[in-house]
This record gives sequence, structure tokens and C-alpha cells, in this order.
Amino acid sequence: MFLNRSVPQQPHHSIGNQSSSASPNYEGLVRFLVQPFLESPESLSVDCEISQSLNKAWIRIAFDSTDKGKVFGRGGRNIQAIRTVIAAAAEVAGQSVYLDIYGSSASREGASFDEDREERLPPPKSRERRGNGNGPRPIAKPRTR
Repeated sequence: MFLNRSVPQQPHHSIGNQSSSASPNYEGLVRFLVQPFLESPESLSVDCEISQSLNKAWIRIAFDSTDKGKVFGRGGRNIQAIRTVIAAAAEVAGQSVYLDIYGSSASREGASFDEDREERLPPPKSRERRGNGNGPRPIAKPRTR
């Protein structure tokens, strides 16, 4: 038995040999990555559109808003990691990918992007000053200890 025998190594996989027409299973990949964060995995809704001519993929996901914190993670780390994995899979296929996240899957049925914007609360208004606004402003006194 010769342990130092030179044997030609065969690669176990070939990344560069995939054709650009073969797209990854984005829906399955997103389900695999997102479902562990959800209390009710059946609430996950994944929609995927692939444009072969533009080499782009659009993925839209929706889930219960109660799971939003877990999916996004502290400082957005979880969702950024999910986006990174999806982007890596798309890059291997020669595509670019966009991931959109919506609120509750129950409220997304038949709703458009514009309707989603209307559901959001407006930003709080600044406090209006009494009078005409030309009067003297009150001076804040420093606190003494």
C-alpha cells in the first residue's frame, strides 16, 4: 500500500458548468431559511418571479407580523444573512435577486404595493407652537445637583 501515490483529484462539484438558464429553487431555499424563525411556519407565503431575459429574480415573502422580530433578528442580522445566502445562489446562476418582505400573509392577499404603503401609520407630527411663532422662546434652565 502506497500512501504517497499521486492520484488525479476529481472535483466533487462543478460550479462554473451550470448554465445561466437553470435557476435555483428560490422558493425552497427561502422556505428552508425562514421557516425555523416562525412560530407558525404554515403562515409563510413565498412568491417568486424570474426574468430569464434580464437574469433577475424577485422574491416576495409574507408571514405573521408577530414573527417579524425573529426573522429580522437583532440589528437585522438574520435577514441580512438570508439575503446573503440567496444572493450567493443567484450569483452562481448568473442572476441578481431582490427580496421584498411584507407584513402578515393574511392581509397580503390581493393587496398591491401601494395599498401596503397606505396601511402604515404616518410619521408623528412635530408639536406646533402656540401663537404666531414670533414670540420669545422659553429658555431651559440647567439643572443643579
